[in-house]
Amino acid sequence: MKIALLGYGRMGKVIERIALERGHEVVLRKTDVDTFKGLELADVAIDFSVPDAAVSNISTCMENDIPVISGTTGWLEDYPKMVKLCEEKKGAFIYGSNFSLGVNIFFELNAHLAKMMSNLGQYKISMEEIHHLQKLDAPSGTAISLANDIIKNSDYSSWAIENPKEDEIFIDAKREEGVPGTHSVFYTSAVDTIEIKHTAHNREGFALGAVVAAEWIIGKKGVFGMKDVLGL
Repeated sequence: MKIALLGYGRMGKVIERIALERGHEVVLRKTDVDTFKGLELADVAIDFSVPDAAVSNISTCMENDIPVISGTTGWLEDYPKMVKLCEEKKGAFIYGSNFSLGVNIFFELNAHLAKMMSNLGQYKISMEEIHHLQKLDAPSGTAISLANDIIKNSDYSSWAIENPKEDEIFIDAKREEGVPGTHSVFYTSAVDTIEIKHTAHNREGFALGAVVAAEWIIGKKGVFGMKDVLGL
C-alpha cells in the first residue's frame, strides 16, 4: 500500500515508522509548506496535520479520488461539507477524533455507562482531559466525542470548558509537558464517585489505529468511522 502522509510532525513520523514496519510505502510527506506532489501515486492518504490545513488536505484527496483518513481535530465545523463532497465524488473518508484501538473501546464503555446512569440524577457528570503543550485545540476531539455520547444518553444538552450551566458537562482541559493523552469521565454524588479513564502511554496506539484504518478503507466507498473499522 502506498501512503501519502499529510502532516509530517511527530505523529506523522510515528505513522510512517509503523506503516513501513507493516510493509507499506510512503510516497508523500507533506509539511505546511510542501505541495501535494506525489499524491497521485498514493493508494490512500493519512491526514494528521493542523486545523487550518485539514479541509484543504481532505478535499484535495476527494478531488483526486484518493481515500483519506483524518485524525486532525479542531476543524469539525466543516465536517458536513467534507461528507457532502465525499458523497458527490463517490469517495472514501474516515474521520476519527481518536484512532487508538483502546480509546475506541473506551468510547463504547462511556456510552454504555451513560445509559446505565441516565436515571440516576444524583450524579453530576464532569470530565478531564490532559494533553501535551503542543496540542492546538481544547478540549480535545476525543473529549468532545465522549461528551457527545453522554449527551445522547442523558439529560445534558451541551458541554463547557468554563462556567458550566446546570445542563452542561464541564470539561477540564489541561495542557502539560509530555502527555500523549489522558481522558477521564466522573460521575460524582454526595456519597461516592464513579470514574472511567483512558491513559495513552505514547503515540503508538494512535498511529497503529490510523494505519489499520488506511488498510481497511482500500476498495471501499463512503463515509466511515472507527466503529466500522473495528466492527464495534
